[in-house]
Amino acid sequence: MKNMKRILGTFLLSALVLSSMAQDKVIDQIVAIVGGNIILKSDIENMTINQQAQGITTEGDMKCEVLEEFLINKLLVAEAELDSLITVTPSQVNQQMDQQMQMYLQHFGTESAVEAYFKKPIAMVKSEMQEAIRDQLLSQQMRSKIVENVTVTPSEVRYYFRNLDKEQIPTIPTQYEYAQITIQPQIDLEEQNRVKAKLRDIKKRIENGSSFEAMAVIYSEDPGSAKDGGRLPYMGRAQLDPTYATAAFNLKGDKISNVVQSEFGYHIIQLIDKQGGKVATRHILMKPKVSVDALEEAHDRLDSLATLIRKDEIVFEQAAAMFSFDKNSRNNGGIAINPNTLSSKFAVEELDGDVSKIVTKMNLNEISEPFETIDPENQQTVFKIVKLTNKIDAHKADLQNDYQVLADLYLNKKKEDVLQEWIADQQSQTYIRIDNTYANCNFKFDNWIK
Repeated sequence: MKNMKRILGTFLLSALVLSSMAQDKVIDQIVAIVGGNIILKSDIENMTINQQAQGITTEGDMKCEVLEEFLINKLLVAEAELDSLITVTPSQVNQQMDQQMQMYLQHFGTESAVEAYFKKPIAMVKSEMQEAIRDQLLSQQMRSKIVENVTVTPSEVRYYFRNLDKEQIPTIPTQYEYAQITIQPQIDLEEQNRVKAKLRDIKKRIENGSSFEAMAVIYSEDPGSAKDGGRLPYMGRAQLDPTYATAAFNLKGDKISNVVQSEFGYHIIQLIDKQGGKVATRHILMKPKVSVDALEEAHDRLDSLATLIRKDEIVFEQAAAMFSFDKNSRNNGGIAINPNTLSSKFAVEELDGDVSKIVTKMNLNEISEPFETIDPENQQTVFKIVKLTNKIDAHKADLQNDYQVLADLYLNKKKEDVLQEWIADQQSQTYIRIDNTYANCNFKFDNWIK
């Protein structure tokens, strides 16, 4: 009780402090107290700005929603900090921060545009993000632990489905299943040598004093990292191309690798940091250009193969196994797998744009003409033919055809119920005080204001 009085006394004495905000200097104030933790007006303002910077919108009051998320997170973080099995390392924070910055850069286009929006240098934006990211990672782990033992049985799913109101039964959009064969155009040896020589020259310039970051901005053909000086977030071996990983993990200090060939092209790599089984690196990627002759040759080769398939001189599945460059589908009869669901079914919005234009206009078992597209795995130009193997029209979900969708829906509901019960229990055991300016918020959970 003495500790609580001392904490509350400190809160009252420090209720108003001057703080530099993201938009301008305003008087900061405590807007909520959760146990021994406080939530400041600046926390709400900064998080609201961060969400707007990511293009997040809401039909409700965003500041009220942000405050409630903070309230929930404070409960989760407090519990997580008592659990010795839940930890967050600096490398995890840095990796999440790098990903967050990449989202900002993709949204705004340049670092200067990000700085202009937040009205502060990138370094300061990152510094202010660290504690929030740490808390976010702790709360995510705590959420997962709370619901880790929640499961559903087939009988529960059946009971849940039979008791859904008609309007509650989800509509499954039209889905497509297709097989594919891809051919990657061959790149001339002369072009490969040109790119490698260019990278060796860039490496020499960096070793003679040029900035790796500046060279990456100018020359790298990796759009995701070039704007950030070639920087990639912390990644383990399994997340990287094997040859890239081998070179990166063997680097010492700030040395630059020799030219490394991966499925994406050619790189030179610089080690930034190594923590445990992960590395943070910078790289400059250059891709050899495909000649017009090579493009025509790949198109014609695939066109001839499609003709043979249509004449039943070779079956599609055998042709995929023998000739397709796509390692994810060639040993499965060419059947494409949806990376979001790991099934063979794709809703229209889940299809690659180039594939969507073709597949949605095809008849069952029809073989398309060859078309040029970009391989999603290595971002290289390829030619592709596709075969529509199945089309499932939009329909209300049913147990026979959509059991997994309904099972996932009910599992998520059970997890949400368990989490809500946990939050309600923590609310009853925790001192919570919210400023009157938020008294009219339409919170998702009751009992924040007592």
